[in-house]
Amino acid sequence: MNVHSSLNRMSQPQPELTLDRPAQILDAALVCFAQRGFHQTSMHDISAEAGISVGLIYRYFANKEAVISAMADRHKNEIQEVLERARQAPTLLESLEILFTAHCCENSPKVLSAFVVDLYAEASRNPEVANLVRDVLQTSMDGKNAAGGLMPNELSELIFAVARGMLMRDVLQPQEMTEAERRTAQLEVVRRLWRLLFTNTTELAGV
Repeated sequence: MNVHSSLNRMSQPQPELTLDRPAQILDAALVCFAQRGFHQTSMHDISAEAGISVGLIYRYFANKEAVISAMADRHKNEIQEVLERARQAPTLLESLEILFTAHCCENSPKVLSAFVVDLYAEASRNPEVANLVRDVLQTSMDGKNAAGGLMPNELSELIFAVARGMLMRDVLQPQEMTEAERRTAQLEVVRRLWRLLFTNTTELAGV
């Protein structure tokens, strides 16, 4: 064995573990947007939160708007995954519970809620952001089936209104609430509402 060549290999810098840089940047942007809002957040804020240089961010995203667009695309994919889980649920009620409590399983659900609230506020002022939001909503609405005497589009509108209202209320919940407490509170709302709306209880029970 050539000891000299072996020592040379050992002295060479080892390659970094492969990181999903775009995901790292988007995660950092989510925190920044939730804390500061879209307008107050700069690319420097995102780089500081991500622990990387601004120049590295620009290798993946041309500007802040491109970051927001990528976040919308990622959210669409997450919605599609939730919809697929909801489709596989054995009863309508279980399906609805999946749809309404999916964000409770996030690592920082309150951060997500604050981000969504600010996203809709920005959409009211920014036509490009409004288009992104409409695209995300269409993905969600396309995944609903008729139920409780409601057409798919009517059910989608109802689910959207309740779910977004719950997200806004979530921002005001005590900081110390646990994930389990948050999910329990939301499940109680969902179950009461749907038992009032759906007179056909056999549909809810799946029997």
